[in-house]
Amino acid sequence: MEYTLKVKPKNPIIIQGFPSFGLVGTIATGFLIDHLNAKPIGEIYGKELPAMVAVHNKEIIKPLEIFYAKKENIIIINALLNVAGLEWDIASTILKLAKDLKAREIVVIEGVASPQISEDPLAFYFSTKENRKFKQKGVPKLNEGVIMGVTASMLSLARTVNINCIFVETHTDLPDSRAAAKAIEVIDKYLGLKVDYMPLVKKAEEFEGRIKKIIEKSKKSAEIAKQKQLSYLG
Repeated sequence: MEYTLKVKPKNPIIIQGFPSFGLVGTIATGFLIDHLNAKPIGEIYGKELPAMVAVHNKEIIKPLEIFYAKKENIIIINALLNVAGLEWDIASTILKLAKDLKAREIVVIEGVASPQISEDPLAFYFSTKENRKFKQKGVPKLNEGVIMGVTASMLSLARTVNINCIFVETHTDLPDSRAAAKAIEVIDKYLGLKVDYMPLVKKAEEFEGRIKKIIEKSKKSAEIAKQKQLSYLG
């Protein structure tokens, strides 16, 4: 698996979100791309990934696209597909990207399953290096828990890159715009992005609806492709 870039920013912050519980990471990164007016500068690709793209507003959206907000010097990795089975390869590629660009840090957004339904979900952080800034902003540290997916692979492989994870409680079966909004709130406090919180939940819900449609279409496409493959074999 590899990455390609049209431009190579120096010492950026990398923010990533994958469609885990509640689609929190994907919704939040989608919101940030829009809010920061980030532009596509590349993608992560490989033969292991499903051959699919999405079309939104007459434009192609790639499954693992890399965006860049020049003013803030922030790279955002937006993931729209299930990466089960590819976690180690993707984590290695992102860590290589961070090393090649001498990234200051990687900020990971993740949803964690919670049976409780709350209008104000709890957020926690975990860092590979000592980070007092989250504590100063009132975000508690995750002391106990099980981490899975690309985030777990990155934390296992990370040696020199500083990784800061933001975990937000969410439902396991529904896209959760409120949890995504909470993640944006924490990132704003941490990085000082000056997000306008008034329309935040509404905006997050718009991204939720858009992403839900894209993922539903991708699932249907995968099912059709599987049926075609079976017909060839039959």
